[in-house]
Amino acid sequence: MKVYHGSSVVIKIPKILDSQRLLDFGMGFYTTSSRVQAENWAVIKQKRLGINSAAIVTVYEVNDDVFNADKYAVKVFSKANEEWLDFIVANRREYTHHPFDIVKGVVANDTLYSTLSLFEAGVLTKAETISRLKTHKLFDQISFHNPKVLTELNFIDNYKVI
Repeated sequence: MKVYHGSSVVIKIPKILDSQRLLDFGMGFYTTSSRVQAENWAVIKQKRLGINSAAIVTVYEVNDDVFNADKYAVKVFSKANEEWLDFIVANRREYTHHPFDIVKGVVANDTLYSTLSLFEAGVLTKAETISRLKTHKLFDQISFHNPKVLTELNFIDNYKVI
């Protein structure tokens, strides 16, 4: 399976970097199976860094068996549901250390943050939040959470988003 990582630089050897941001699935190296989503992330990163930066998508190949093997602890969220919502809210509130090597699921992108903020503030119930999220086209994200599992990502190519 091909996966894509949007950034401002080429990343031939993925690493998990300390981040000041609280992310959906916790600290990890994030990819997506969607080329379009990776390009969007690359452009967002470029805009955050300023005019002299680039928008780069790095492409990797990962064996599908990695997601089914007993070799790694894998958590899959097949849709935006209560379990998914609880997981991302917990990760966004504090640095949590979950037991998963790989987490796959839908991404709560920038357009959904207002809905999630309303939920976190107690304005929306879980049911209302999930209902609102279902109206959006949700891309996937696949995050890798330790150096050993990162070795499963094989660099293929990179390109600049124009």
